[in-house]
Amino acid sequence: MSYILVVDDEAVIRAGLKRLLERNGYEVAEAGSVDEALAQYSLDGFDLIISDLRLPGQPGTALISRSGSTPVLIMTSFASIRSAVDAVRAGAADYIAKPFDHDDMLLTVDRILRERLLQRQNAALRQDMAKVRPDSGIIGSCQAMQELHRRIARVAPLNTTVLILGESGTGKELVARALHEQGPRANAPLISVNCAAIPESLIESELFGHEKGAFTGAQGLRKGLVEAADGGSLFLDEIGELPLEAQARLLRLLQEREVRRLGATQSRKVDVRLIAATHRNLKHLASVGLFREDLYFRLNVVELALPPLRERGSDILEIAHSMLKRTIERFGSQPLSFSTCALEAMNSYHWPGNIRELENAIERAVILSETDVITPELLAIDFPHPDSGNAPEDALDPPAGLSLEDYFQHFVLEHQDQMSETELAQKLGISRKTLWERRQRLGIPRRRQSSEGL
Repeated sequence: MSYILVVDDEAVIRAGLKRLLERNGYEVAEAGSVDEALAQYSLDGFDLIISDLRLPGQPGTALISRSGSTPVLIMTSFASIRSAVDAVRAGAADYIAKPFDHDDMLLTVDRILRERLLQRQNAALRQDMAKVRPDSGIIGSCQAMQELHRRIARVAPLNTTVLILGESGTGKELVARALHEQGPRANAPLISVNCAAIPESLIESELFGHEKGAFTGAQGLRKGLVEAADGGSLFLDEIGELPLEAQARLLRLLQEREVRRLGATQSRKVDVRLIAATHRNLKHLASVGLFREDLYFRLNVVELALPPLRERGSDILEIAHSMLKRTIERFGSQPLSFSTCALEAMNSYHWPGNIRELENAIERAVILSETDVITPELLAIDFPHPDSGNAPEDALDPPAGLSLEDYFQHFVLEHQDQMSETELAQKLGISRKTLWERRQRLGIPRRRQSSEGL
C-alpha cells in the first residue's frame, strides 16, 4: 500500500482528496503548510507528496528539496505554462491544475508511483551490473564457504526466516544481502538495522514507527523501518542486543505478519522477510532470560554459520588480494603488491577482528606505503598470534596469561641461544629490522653475537 502526503491550506480540498485516494487503496496523511508537514512528518517515509503550489509561508515547491527520493506532485490553480515549467524545473514529478478531474488525479498518481518503482528497479539493476565480486562480495572457496554458498542458493528463493551466526567482522551483512538479491524480493527494499547501534529508548520507535503524541517528542507520525521494508527484506544485525519489549513486538510481526506503531490502536499488515544475525549464543541467552525463547525458535528456522577468517586457510590471501585491488582503485594509488613476509604474516595472524580487521589493515598499508611493496610493518600484524596454527611449534604453548609482547619476549629469550636473528625473525613472522626494534623497546639483550650482523 502506497503512503501519500497531501499538503493544502484548504481543509475542504485536503479532505476531498484524502477520501478519493483512500477509496482507491492509498494510505493518506495531511498537512496545511510546508512548515506543518516538516514538523509532523519524515518526508522520505512517503511514496508520494501532493502539494498545492501557493501555501501560507513557503511555496509547495519548497518540499522538493526536503523530500529526498520521494516525488512531489504540484497542484496549482494557476494553470499557466510558466507555473508548470517552474514547478518541473524545481524538480517536481509533475503538476496538475485545480480544479482537477478525479480520474486525471488518479491516473497521474498511478503513473508517478509506477515510474518511481521502475527507477528503483533500474537502480538495483545498475548496482547488480556494477558488481565485480560474486554473491554480493562473498569471496572464498574453503570447504566451509562452499557449503555456505550452497545453502544460500537453496534458501534465498524461499520466504523463510534466516539466522546468520558468526563473529564480528565475518561478513554477516554480505550473506544477508546475498539472500535478498538472489531471491524473488531482489527488486524491493533491503532495510538493514544494527540493533546494537540504536539507543534502547528509540529502538521500538525506529523499528515499528509511532503516531503523533505517542511519547514525549513524537511531534508527528513516523513510519518505522519494518513498514519501510514492506515487500522486501528486513535485516536485523546483532539481534541479541534487542530489548525484551522490542522482542515481543518482533515476535508478533513473525506470528501475525502485522505491525502496530507506538500509540496506534490498529495494526497494519506487512509482507517482510526477516533475516537476523548475531555473534552471541541466543540459546544460552534464552536459557538465562535475556532473550525470548519463543522468539529464538521463530528466528532459528534456517541457520547459516560464517567461519572466522583464521579458519579459512587460503581464502585469507584471496580476500587480501581482492581488497588490495579495490582499495588501490578507490584511492587512485600506485600499483602495490604484498611482500613475501606480508603474505606469511597474514596467513599466520589470528585475525580477531576477522575480515573487517583485514580490510582496515590493507587500507592503512595503502595509505602509508611509500614504495610499491606492502610489508608486515605497514599491515601492523608482524608476528603470529599464539593460537595461530602457523606459529613455531615450540611457541604454541607459552605460559598462560601472556600478552603478545610477553609472548615475544618469552619466545626470544627461550630460543635465541639456538637460533640466529634471521631464524628468530622467520619463526615469529617478522622482519629482522622489526625484531631489532622490539628488542630495543623491550630491553631484551642478545645473548650471543650473530655472524650475520644487523
